[in-house]
Amino acid sequence: MNGILLIDKPSGWTSSDVVAKLRGILQERRVGHSGTLDPMATGLLVVFIGRATRAVAFAESHSKRYRACLRLGISTDTQDTSGRVLAERPPASQAALEAVLPRFLGEQSQIPPMYSAIKIQGRKLCDIARRGGEVERPPRKINISALRLVGREGEDYVLDVSCSKGTYIRTLCADIGAALGCGGCMSALRRTRAGDFLLENASSLDAVQRAADRGEAERLLLPVDSLFMDSPAHRISPAAEKKLRCGNPLPSGLGEGAYRVYSQSGEFLALCRAEKGRLITIKSFFEV
Repeated sequence: MNGILLIDKPSGWTSSDVVAKLRGILQERRVGHSGTLDPMATGLLVVFIGRATRAVAFAESHSKRYRACLRLGISTDTQDTSGRVLAERPPASQAALEAVLPRFLGEQSQIPPMYSAIKIQGRKLCDIARRGGEVERPPRKINISALRLVGREGEDYVLDVSCSKGTYIRTLCADIGAALGCGGCMSALRRTRAGDFLLENASSLDAVQRAADRGEAERLLLPVDSLFMDSPAHRISPAAEKKLRCGNPLPSGLGEGAYRVYSQSGEFLALCRAEKGRLITIKSFFEV
């Protein structure tokens, strides 16, 4: 079984929990994911099965889109409502919130939260934080391409956020609250897009289990080459395929850039790069 499985992650599960569950359901050891979601977050988790796990690194750089609930007037140690409350103040008005949001658009620096899986000198920040410690974290460059207030849910404001990889929405909520002078934290998060993959095409874990019970789980998988549709397709001869399977570069008259390379029968063989008259394998996806 090989391919990409789009999962609607439930709240309370870690991304690793989802991977472990799918290993059992699919009876496949090779399962991985891109774009970790916190336990309280829900929504799109892109999971890679079998040989498709070779493509995980290529998905990490994809942009993401979220629906986030922002609660103003409360600051916590985790930057979300699961944490210990550090301060409470009267919340700012909706008009003030709408006025401050444009400040957070575009490229900027963001200091990652202590409660995160980032490692500093070999130690996860969250492990340090749980022991009551705090260390200096270097800021990271992020890009927020869209940030809109789209509604309210009770006392919370609902934000639609499109951003680059590595963006912490919890931290964005805390930073917005700080800019308003009242504090803020994230109360809910749902990922709706990762790269070109959409939440509306995702399956629940229960749906995957039911499909597996019917022997139809493979029907839920997307082909791994769907990750690389921005690159043009190129079909090679059987003789060239033999060379490629042996790891040899191929002579090429293609323009420079990345290509999806297929056999004459239509099997996706590799993602390759054309440069200086040669076609060089970036990553192979055929059975070894």
